[in-house]
Amino acid sequence: MTLKVIGAGFGRTGTMSLKLALEQLGFGPCYHMAEVFKNQAWDLWYEVSKDPARADWATIFQGYNATVDWPNATYWKELADAYPDAKIILTERDPDQWFDSTQATIFREETRSGGPPGSGFPRMVEAVVGRLFDGRMHDREHCTRIFREHNARVRATIPPERLLVYEVAQGWAPLCEFLGVPVPDGPMVKTNTTEEFQARLASGPPPGAAPAQ
Repeated sequence: MTLKVIGAGFGRTGTMSLKLALEQLGFGPCYHMAEVFKNQAWDLWYEVSKDPARADWATIFQGYNATVDWPNATYWKELADAYPDAKIILTERDPDQWFDSTQATIFREETRSGGPPGSGFPRMVEAVVGRLFDGRMHDREHCTRIFREHNARVRATIPPERLLVYEVAQGWAPLCEFLGVPVPDGPMVKTNTTEEFQARLASGPPPGAAPAQ
């Protein structure tokens, strides 16, 4: 297998909905932060953070046809270069709504320090995600500026014919047209809302599991 689709959007931009959509459209399995837990791959990603140029992408993504969400969103440019035939999808949303969602979910301290006891998950999150924001993950102005700059950089770097700038609220049509596949019957699944995330966090994830992003 080789990556056919690379998601460049940050977590909390509909990445779980996009993962499920890609798998329904035949581009699965799709990698996501949930797979980091499933594969216990936090040490692999921590090593990537030290020197992305030497990353063993083939090992990390073995068995996957697509990838979305963090950790890969931090290394979208390296992945786009490593898989030149892959299509790039940049999931976006209103920056302030995105920030509010992160504060209620993935940027909460109990989420960032999660993982099985003794795992390298918190270290990986700090290296792969925290550094993007200089550790200032509760600073609205700073985080939304990084968010906007990231999206602008992806738009400016990836050729238009290779890039889909996408909001999951747009549904199937633009996604299927971009990927060259028929539109499925029925609406696109929208999942992992802030309320769903908080409910999972309140009930406590099963051992070794992570709240999906």
